[in-house]
Amino acid sequence: MTTLLDPISLGGKTLKNRVIMAPLTRGRAGAEGVPSDLVAEYYRQRAGAGLIIAEATAISAEGRGWMNSPGLYTEEQQLGWKAVADAVHGEGGSIFVQLWHMGATVHPDFVGGEQPVSASTVALSGQLTTPFGRDRAFVAPRALSVSEIAERVEDFAKAARRAIDAGLDGVEIHGANGFLIDQFTRDSTNKRDDEYGGSIDNRLRFMMEVVKAVSLEVGADKVGVRLSPTNSVWGISDSEYNRTFTRAAEKLNEAGVAYLHLLEPHPDTGHAMASDAYLTPAMRECFTGVFLVNGGYDQASGEMAVKQGSADAVVYGQAFIANPDLPARFKAGAPLAEADSSTFYSDGASGYVDYQPLAG
Repeated sequence: MTTLLDPISLGGKTLKNRVIMAPLTRGRAGAEGVPSDLVAEYYRQRAGAGLIIAEATAISAEGRGWMNSPGLYTEEQQLGWKAVADAVHGEGGSIFVQLWHMGATVHPDFVGGEQPVSASTVALSGQLTTPFGRDRAFVAPRALSVSEIAERVEDFAKAARRAIDAGLDGVEIHGANGFLIDQFTRDSTNKRDDEYGGSIDNRLRFMMEVVKAVSLEVGADKVGVRLSPTNSVWGISDSEYNRTFTRAAEKLNEAGVAYLHLLEPHPDTGHAMASDAYLTPAMRECFTGVFLVNGGYDQASGEMAVKQGSADAVVYGQAFIANPDLPARFKAGAPLAEADSSTFYSDGASGYVDYQPLAG
């Protein structure tokens, strides 16, 4: 019987367990988006994970709209990620980094007053902190031209190359949570009438072009993709969740990516993101590679998912914040510490690298 603590093959690597650390935005990379020694220490402490998927990391200045989030588009940022990779590898760990472009959720405050970009001129609902204040509401984006789409595809590939050159083991393409790729995928935000809009395959074209370009650059065995099919963050939605996202799973399966990472809590969990649509089983049938599930799992439900074959590995978020040695705690049957949510996006070491591992 397979358990969470059993090894698993992923691409050309063997991961030491199936307890995966989720990409968690923590806001410790400073104004220039450079991972510091503190960031390297944070990930080093969590190298017991089968795989660390490091936090969402901007592929360009245009796509970076979160305070103190990291990037991978400058030499200095790349050197910062090299220190992270070295720290994790020094503890025998494996680490991918998640690549994102925030699209319509980038406030003009981050880009010199320019409009954000997206699939179409559809404003999302929400606000974020910017360098000029808290709760700054999103504005209507401008639609990317076909030639500009190609440039953003290339930005993903360039960031992936920087990640591998920095010594990271691979990249995860962020196609979830209402950001740029998701804005192309969903028909609530994609109103285009060209080859990137209309039909499901057309709306998936941008994502698949990113996947192809990144795979050609670094190898498909070093590429994962994250989707959140029923997440309605920022008011994003789709009129045919099932058809859109099962088709996405089929196309990603054909592309031969290393894994598909699905953020979708089960309706029975009562999780805030849970939806009755619940597409995980259908998407699992469509994707035959390594399938990662994420969304309110504890040790028992994670073990059940792996045992039943509904997932190959389970991704944990907040549990890894407060328990840097989470797999060891699972193995020992030890209680878990609770994370302090007031420090999730703050600055400094408190609530970041000061959670203690098991004694002895």
